[in-house]
Amino acid sequence: MPQLNPTTQDMASTASRHPYLNGPPNQVPGFSSLHRMVQLLLAERVPADGRILVHGAGGGLEIDALAREQPEWRFDGVDPSREMLALAEQTARPYQGRVALHEGYIDGAPQGPFDGATSLLTFHFIPRQQRLETLRAIHKRLKAGAPFVVMHISIPSAEPDRSLWLSRHLAFAGTPAASAEPSRQVMKSNLSILSPEEDEASLREAGFDKIALFYAGFSFRGWVAYA
Repeated sequence: MPQLNPTTQDMASTASRHPYLNGPPNQVPGFSSLHRMVQLLLAERVPADGRILVHGAGGGLEIDALAREQPEWRFDGVDPSREMLALAEQTARPYQGRVALHEGYIDGAPQGPFDGATSLLTFHFIPRQQRLETLRAIHKRLKAGAPFVVMHISIPSAEPDRSLWLSRHLAFAGTPAASAEPSRQVMKSNLSILSPEEDEASLREAGFDKIALFYAGFSFRGWVAYA
């Protein structure tokens, strides 16, 4: 588990060097407001000294945003990428003592119980056959009634709508026209993208209820649900 020893100057230097930290703001519509919305949804039920599970914590952007707004919240972040966890360690350095990072998939996260959980820009990387199991693993780590905020690519399954939405996704991200078709084929092959209806059904099957859409930006959808 990485230990967090804060140096704001080091964090700023890392942010300026690593392209990932500039990627989401350029690719996700309204990204500057997303973490604010997530914090508000969590704070409706999470106590002032609550403990939050961050699924897909690599990079540390949401930990940084939430910890800044909620000075007593504690965070356990889990991510399978050692490189991304190293970046999260740098990003979260100002919040030492409140952040623990764990390398691995959801089974590598503490059992909790947690007061809330997030999974942002992560589920479209999880193979379809593992998604329900992952949702159930998050659910069992939450206290009864705890909020779960999830956001990822979610578009219609049927053609031609699916290809159209992928093209819009790439256009918003500024993908050059010459690269658009190869990039679209890579997304189709490498990402696990469900339709909004399938995503909501998976949340229900995993045990969540009161599922509500709170965010929609081109190819991305975000929901809040409760354990």
